[in-house]
Amino acid sequence: MIKIQSFTFNGFQENTYVLFDESKKCIIIDPGCYEQNEKLELERFIVDNELEPVKLINTHCHIDHVLGNRFVAEKWSLDLEMHELDLPTLHSVKDYCQLYGFHNYEESPEPSTFLKEGDMIHFGNSSLDILFTPGHAPGHIVLYSNEQHFVIGGDVLFQMSIGRTDLPGGDYDTLINSIKDKLLPLDEQTKVYSGHGPSTTIEFEKTNNPFLK
Repeated sequence: MIKIQSFTFNGFQENTYVLFDESKKCIIIDPGCYEQNEKLELERFIVDNELEPVKLINTHCHIDHVLGNRFVAEKWSLDLEMHELDLPTLHSVKDYCQLYGFHNYEESPEPSTFLKEGDMIHFGNSSLDILFTPGHAPGHIVLYSNEQHFVIGGDVLFQMSIGRTDLPGGDYDTLINSIKDKLLPLDEQTKVYSGHGPSTTIEFEKTNNPFLK
């Protein structure tokens, strides 16, 4: 049984996720920890729960989701896994980080593994499916548990909203198609853990999200 722990980090109030099961193996998704106290909060949770990080994954590579990539990679000797189409997004962070006040940005390591639609990642006794969901970012992916009915959704779908598409590489029609083709067909009770704000469900968004009418 996968357990999910969320943290809200950095000035963008980004949600970082640690997923783990009874094996104590865990994966870290979108580490946004930038300040020292944020890094310590993440580390303390992992140490206190005797977890062993085995994967570092980015749903996409906008600045708020990668600020802690180097810290996590070096702290636990992990390689980065992400979609190949988001490499330009990752590489561009160093060019604009200071504009957002992140003057001490530690540049992310390069990925060692590219994830794509249809892949499955394994950790401990658990597995998650990779769905390709571009639109907010060119190489955006989400991680889906068919068994437990949840999605770690990055910045695709939010409670009563969707990811912004006015950033480089964003496209509104592509994002809407990703949501309608990949997320809305999932079981309506599927819980969506978003990259910002509270979690939601497919059923709630089908009924209430103004962007999906």
